[in-house]
Amino acid sequence: MSHPHPELPIGPDGAVVNHPIKITDELPRFIGAPLNWISIAMMGIVIFSGFLMACTFGAVVVIRYGFGGDLFAYEEWLLAISIVGFFAGAVVASERQAHIRADVLGSAITNSTAIWWRNFVVLVIELFVTLFIVYACYISIAEDFSFPRLRSTPVLGIPFVSWRIAIMIGFTLMAVFTAAYLYVHIRKGLGLPLKSNSAKESKK
Repeated sequence: MSHPHPELPIGPDGAVVNHPIKITDELPRFIGAPLNWISIAMMGIVIFSGFLMACTFGAVVVIRYGFGGDLFAYEEWLLAISIVGFFAGAVVASERQAHIRADVLGSAITNSTAIWWRNFVVLVIELFVTLFIVYACYISIAEDFSFPRLRSTPVLGIPFVSWRIAIMIGFTLMAVFTAAYLYVHIRKGLGLPLKSNSAKESKK
């Protein structure tokens, strides 16, 4: 790190503070554009799954207590949708750096160089932990496929491995967005030009 700089001011919505540039805009276009579309798709999944869960639980109450019936095997397919929706939300949170953190050092350190190194270490740890979880997911999926017959839900026959694949995809995308923030953070520390800086200059 040749030139210490203040931390890139990323807001809770994933945009750099005071101008509408997202973390995906700081990446090379052939990487940033697909990640931007992935982020939009994940948000769509979150909205769809949340709406479907709300409607399903409402229908269950009406059917069960209003008509004395039951919604056939809703627990099985709704569980699959809720898992996919949950990890899609986790991907969106990674893209926007909106995960809850117990950040004590962040408020205690004031030196810009120390802040850069502290955030660098945090991002590296986050990336390695997430990649380890991706590897653990892969081992779990490989174990499922080692059985002669895939284990599945009793009524609808939904394979358990499909949920685990969704979980692994979620953690993989979380790792990708964490790596993107690490890339931008390193460029910021090295004093390399960022699109956010160009946007700041254009507003002056």
